[in-house]
Amino acid sequence: MKPTHRLACSLLFACLSLPALAAPQHALTLYDEPPKYPADFKHFDYVNPDAPKGGTFRQSSFGGFDSLNPFINKGVSADNVSIIYDTLMRQSQDEPFTEYGLVAGKIEKAPDNSWVRFYLRPEARFHDGHPMRAEDVVFTFNTLIKDGAPLYRQYYNDVAEVVAEDPLKVLFKFKHTNNRELPLILGQLPVLPKHWYENREFTRGNLELPLGSGPYKVADVKAGRSIRYERVKDYWAKDLPINRGFYNFDAMTFDVYRDNNVALEALKAGAFDYELEMSAKNWATAYDVPAVRDGRLIKEELPNGNPVGMQGFVFNLRKPVFQDVRVRKALSLLFDFEWTNKQLFNGAYIRTDSYFENSEMAASGLPSPAELKILEPLRGKVPDQVFSEAFANPVSDGSGMIREQQRQAYKLLQEAGWKIVDDKMVDKDGKPVNLEFLLAQTQFERVLLPYKRNLADLGIGFEIRRVDVSQYINRLRSRDFDMIVSGYPQSNSPGNEQREFWSSTAADNPGSRNFMGLRDPAIDQLVEALINADSRQSLIEHCRALDRVMQWGYYVVPNWHIKTNRVAYWNHIGHPKVSPKYDVGIDTWWVKPNVTPAVSEAPTDEGN
Repeated sequence: MKPTHRLACSLLFACLSLPALAAPQHALTLYDEPPKYPADFKHFDYVNPDAPKGGTFRQSSFGGFDSLNPFINKGVSADNVSIIYDTLMRQSQDEPFTEYGLVAGKIEKAPDNSWVRFYLRPEARFHDGHPMRAEDVVFTFNTLIKDGAPLYRQYYNDVAEVVAEDPLKVLFKFKHTNNRELPLILGQLPVLPKHWYENREFTRGNLELPLGSGPYKVADVKAGRSIRYERVKDYWAKDLPINRGFYNFDAMTFDVYRDNNVALEALKAGAFDYELEMSAKNWATAYDVPAVRDGRLIKEELPNGNPVGMQGFVFNLRKPVFQDVRVRKALSLLFDFEWTNKQLFNGAYIRTDSYFENSEMAASGLPSPAELKILEPLRGKVPDQVFSEAFANPVSDGSGMIREQQRQAYKLLQEAGWKIVDDKMVDKDGKPVNLEFLLAQTQFERVLLPYKRNLADLGIGFEIRRVDVSQYINRLRSRDFDMIVSGYPQSNSPGNEQREFWSSTAADNPGSRNFMGLRDPAIDQLVEALINADSRQSLIEHCRALDRVMQWGYYVVPNWHIKTNRVAYWNHIGHPKVSPKYDVGIDTWWVKPNVTPAVSEAPTDEGN
């Protein structure tokens, strides 16, 4: 063999011996399946690419705000302020979990998932014209880890290092290779302007107008009363395929209301344009007005393909009174869903059984062999019923009389050492049981009052403590409550956010969503295994296994759900014929140029 041939062969063998090289892509998927939209796609299927631009979209906001910094754990940030920031990538709304490049035009992922590299678009810039560069991405990540809300440290826990390789390339190196979701999570990273924060204190929550890069900017703020966003006419990314048909309103306003009933009346009077209605009673009875009957105010139910997650009355396990699972189960038995649904909700709701409700990830029946394989190593560390019983909420006859459930509850409380003394329930230490339910929403009181009566029948004191939004958030962060109502929303691809909900490390983080203070090594193990699932089927099985353990732990009193989004909007607002499967898609709506709004720029006294 000639020397040149030997050299060529040596080079060929050397190349073949190297690991497969990654190739930059326009999109990322969780399990490396092909994305729905190819690299040359023109727009998403759920938009109107020719939607008219213009007009003002008016919405309501509840409670108030005192900050324009949504990234820290101080103050209450204004609604929708994140829209002023662009992220590295953006998730499509008709795929379970696929992201397409925004600030990053291309993305490169290691074959063994040990790193991800983002290639920034050279044309990306902030609203002041300053270019977005790799140093801004590094600054953002390090700042959120150091000074952001505690949830960021939890969320990005598996990142070992971030490196600006050159002005347009950013490399994230991972501590482990089994967290498949991490590259997509990093794709959701907003890019903050390093140059703007050089002379500012990031941890300070205030109302200084921030510098962003996204489709809107903050134009006007009235402290605690309203905020106005205006569309950036020379927005750098307005012509990208992922943005075509989006961001059609010239302006968006949010007026603050401190009472949802007042806000509803303001909607019907034309003071704002749109409402996502959460009250079944209102949906059934409060919209019987001429504007609805003659088609000017439209009621519509849009399909919701998302898991609805779990909403419930959450027990604060940091309180000794809730340590015993028998107590938690007893308190769950005393909630009469059937009567509540019939009398208060016009029969509109379905009882929630699962933390992954309305999805294939919800546990039902007995565990499958694949689920048992996950659960068996935890036998003795999780409730025995996980292996042998199908979880089910109690069911009453809807009459309002739940004597059988009260008998079962009383028996459980006795087993836990509780007893009635002088018509008052006392715990195992002889202390009277008086529970406080912390609440910010006026409308929820009518749900809690019947529950209070059922508790009172067993001598349990129950105080409904309603406070303003600022006090509520402060008490929530300091974990100063016995019970609250809260929701745990789920995506179609649960992952790292489960640490925020359930892990021991999140229990004492004031900014985490582990409101219940859950600390359980078995659940920690299940959460980590879920995050590290290596296929869609494995993810489903791990979700179901975690679901079963959570169900039998009775950490919440499960509430209810529906499988649609109930929206009311005035007829000068339009939306695409095809709604996104996993979102309402407000960012794709528009103002009809040939229809006069019911009330033009109506003022409100509620925020005064």
